[in-house]
Amino acid sequence: MVLRLMLLVMLVHGQTAAQDLHFSQFFNSPLSTNPANTGFIPSSDYRVGGHYRDQWTSIPVPYKTMSIYGDFQFMRDRFRSGWMGLGGMILQDVAGTGNLKSTKAYASLAYHQMLGSTGLLSAGFNLGYAGKQINTAKLTFDNQWNGRFFDGATPSGEIFQSSSIGYFDLQAGLNYAYFPSDNVYLHAGFSMHHLNKPKETFFVPASGYDNTISPRAIFFADAVLKLNNRVIMTPSMYYSKQAKATEFVGGMLFNYNVMGGGEQQLIGGLYFRPGDAYIPMVGYQWKNFRFMFSYDITNSPLKYFNNSRGATEMYMQYDGIYSTMYGGGRQSMCPTFTNGF
Repeated sequence: MVLRLMLLVMLVHGQTAAQDLHFSQFFNSPLSTNPANTGFIPSSDYRVGGHYRDQWTSIPVPYKTMSIYGDFQFMRDRFRSGWMGLGGMILQDVAGTGNLKSTKAYASLAYHQMLGSTGLLSAGFNLGYAGKQINTAKLTFDNQWNGRFFDGATPSGEIFQSSSIGYFDLQAGLNYAYFPSDNVYLHAGFSMHHLNKPKETFFVPASGYDNTISPRAIFFADAVLKLNNRVIMTPSMYYSKQAKATEFVGGMLFNYNVMGGGEQQLIGGLYFRPGDAYIPMVGYQWKNFRFMFSYDITNSPLKYFNNSRGATEMYMQYDGIYSTMYGGGRQSMCPTFTNGF
């Protein structure tokens, strides 16, 4: 049973190893999804958010992923019907028996230009530095398997160049938003990651092995539809492709206006990752703060070993409005509960 579990985990990990850090609540990680989202904040002027994801805690190779980001709008008085966005994010992932730790820090810049009164085109990029560390003493290899267990006294035969590496990373993206009325908002974007094709390996370079990180393409689309003064519906989808690895996440959220013209909202919905997990989500909006929780219910073959327990994910965000700059408040480009309530 233990060997079958190890082989299954290796198989699942092999299918996803080429992918970067990711969140089921992709819409709550705007800067990592697309740098053109930097400063694209339809209902406020700046925001700060944080993520924590705990995955596969019931099997021997748990994953923990954390992130924090912030961005804001500036130079709104320098461009005609346009503005700049500036932001940054830090992501960290810890995985596996060898405590593989990945830490990434990015700075993002974007420009947003209104197209008439109902459209907005955005372009942005981010540049960052990624560092990875691993505890090689905790790793085991195939030639150390004696038929019953891994024998640490047997030499692995692997030649590590270093237990820590680092490289610069570049991404860029485009977004388009369309808001024909106060009740409808549509948004879609495309981004490319690892444009500089950095190399990543802990081993001594060898001929015949390509250590280049494959470029990663991401497409997302979402909508905000105000059904009435009590309910707003938000469908969204996310698709990522990197080398032979792909990921799709799609679903829908509903915001229910509890009281205060939208100052307090209940949030709930369901997303899914085909062949991997169902993802129920709940949240609460209290004035400028938003809290969300999601849980990945595994429906892949891994469910037989983790009892369908996949991942817990928590998110918190704060949105702010400039009190003195640019004459105070601004017009929201997103449907809200404030109109007619």
